[in-house]
This record gives sequence, structure tokens and C-alpha cells, in this order.
Amino acid sequence: MEKQAQQDHRDIGQALDLFSFHEIAPGAPFWHAKGMVIFKELEKAAREINEAEKYQEISTPILVKKDVFVKSGHWEHYRDNMFYFVNPRDENEMLVVKPMNCPESTYVYNSRVRSYRDLPLRLAEIGRLNRNELSGTLGGLFRVRQITMDDAHIYLRPEQVEEEVIKIVDTIRNFYDMFGFKTTYVLATRPKDALGGKEEWDIAEKALGNALKKAGVKYATAEGEGSFYGPKIEAHLRDSQDRDWQMGTAQLDLVMLPKQFDVFYTDENGQQKMPWVIHRAIFGSFERFIGVLLEHTGGALPVWLSPVQVAVLPISDKQNKWAQNVYEELKKNGLRAELNLDNETLGKKIRASEMQKIPYLLIVGEKEVKAKAVAVRQRGKGDVGQIKVERLLEKLKKEIGDKK
Repeated sequence: MEKQAQQDHRDIGQALDLFSFHEIAPGAPFWHAKGMVIFKELEKAAREINEAEKYQEISTPILVKKDVFVKSGHWEHYRDNMFYFVNPRDENEMLVVKPMNCPESTYVYNSRVRSYRDLPLRLAEIGRLNRNELSGTLGGLFRVRQITMDDAHIYLRPEQVEEEVIKIVDTIRNFYDMFGFKTTYVLATRPKDALGGKEEWDIAEKALGNALKKAGVKYATAEGEGSFYGPKIEAHLRDSQDRDWQMGTAQLDLVMLPKQFDVFYTDENGQQKMPWVIHRAIFGSFERFIGVLLEHTGGALPVWLSPVQVAVLPISDKQNKWAQNVYEELKKNGLRAELNLDNETLGKKIRASEMQKIPYLLIVGEKEVKAKAVAVRQRGKGDVGQIKVERLLEKLKKEIGDKK
């Protein structure tokens, strides 16, 4: 396991047929079918979290006019990292392939009048973004030009900030605990080229610091490392090789989205007030998270994330019929299963499945056919005995449901 965990995620991805990279699209992975299983399961987990915490999912256009990013300040502070072009059919129109979802969310917010009763309004977007990273900095899934963010933008009243940030910190902590990651936290403060005045930044930094303390979280301070529009809480994790990765974030914005895009709500006295905005991400990016997780586990993913969860391995063709029945029962119950009917020895079949990091191998011999059962070989534990298919299904469904 230690040897596996030291593998490069690109080698693991190739060995497990998860993704590949090609010169025609520098810094953008080509996701294969098995890799998309992982991607979709993580998307599903993100949506389950969002639904439980009352986020509303939105989707905004991938191409927007340059004016949006001039207004947000990104054109001044982030232009070198953008892809943009003049519309070949209209030389007066400059379009940007969006590198972030933040400004676009304000157009959804401003599409109707908002009351204080609507807040906090939590708008989530799993968005595909493109950033013009230097070719020399690209590195597998860790540094890409095409990136998928589990973004959310929370519009809220100032007095709601601490409670909301505590919820976000708890969500991030619980999510990473599920994978056995150890998390630490950093409060990144006002940089030199910040939007807004010191007073606004002091208020925002104090609010984040108070929320971290109330959440019972110890944190370090990174002076001058905040975003240009607001301070941020960074969630860092340590992997199996004791490397530090900055992943999820919660950024408090009093300036860019509220002021630059004229965002308001009506308070209980009928007066217009400007909300504060929290920019939140749990994964940081799907690509980086998957890369870190593959190296952390050596590709031995938990059952709920494994592209193939169960392999059915008959000892000889005499057991093929029962093996086929078992396979079909697994598929009918929503398991991602494979059936190996190759004319190979059992040892070779087991070795091939173990190389693919399949969590459960179901051996079918004459005893299993007679007992209407399977012999289970579990990853990391070896042979665990014979079991009826019905009981095995109960065990697997619970393990998957519990995200073990």
C-alpha cells in the first residue's frame, strides 16, 4: 500500500483506465468511462450536500462579454489567466471563456427583487471553467487549464455571516473526514492590490476569525494572501505522503460582487441594503481532488467511488451459469459489477481484478453453486468466507450508502 500511495496519479489513471492527456488539449484531461464514474459520484455527493443545506443549483453561460470582468475587477487583476477573443462576426464584441463563476451569479440574484426574508440565498454551480495557466506550470490533474469547480455564492445579511461560515467549516471538515484526510485551516488576509478600503477588510477578517473560533477550529494566519476582493478561509489537507494541499475555501466579499454589481435586498423597514457574499468551494476543484485522492489511496478507492465495485469470478466454465445469475442480480440492485468468463486460471483472474483495485471479488466454485452463494475476497482483508447473495447485497448497499 505504501508503494502504491507513492505512485504518480497520472500512472494510476492510466493503469486503471480513468483518464488520459493529449497534446491537442494542453492542461485538459480526457475522462474515460471509468474515470467519469468517479467524477459523477463526486458530483452526486456535492449535490446531496447542497440539497441537505438548502442550496439552489444554477448554471451560467461559459461565454460572457469582457465588460463583466472589467466590472468585477478580474480584467485588471486576473487578465493574464483568461482566454478571450474578439467575435469574428462583430469586431466590437470581446468575449471571455469564463475562468470563474462569481460575477455571473449576481445576474441570477438581480433577476428579481430580493427581501431580507430571502437571505441567506445560497446559489450553487458545478461549473466548467478555463484558465490560461502557463504551459510550464501544468501538471496532471493538479494544475490544469480546464477546471471543474463546486462553487457556491451565498448572499446574506452581515449578522448571518458567522453562523453560515461555521456551517461551511463543518461541511468541509466532515467531507474530508470521510476520506480519512486530516484538515487544517488558514485565514488569508488583505493583499496589497486589494479592492475596497481597510475598514471593510478589517470587518470581513474579524467576521471570519470569529466564525473559526466559534467553530472550535485552530487556524494560522497568512498575511497578505487573501483574494483581491476579500479575505478567505483555506482548508488544507495532508495526504498519505504527508503533503499539504490547499483545497476548499470560504471567502467573504464585501466589495466585488455587492458593490460592483449593485446587489441589494430590502430590509424589514423597506430600505435597500447591500448583502455580504460568501464564495464557497468544498472540493476546491474536482480535478485536483481526484488527483490527490488517487495518490493518497494508491487507486484503492472506497467502494462507493470505485468504478467497478464487484467482480464475479467463476473457477471454471462449469460455474458460468450461476456466476451469470449472481452478476445479473448485482446489476439489478445497482452495483457496478464485472463478470470474468475468460478461459484463465482463477489465480490470473484474481490478479487481474486486484490490479484494477476492485474492492470485492466473488469466487464461484462447485460449493458456491450448490449453496447458492459466493466466496468473498475483500480488498485489504483477503478471503472472508462464503455468503448468500442476499446478505452480501445488504452489506454492500449499507457500505455504499454510508460512503465507506
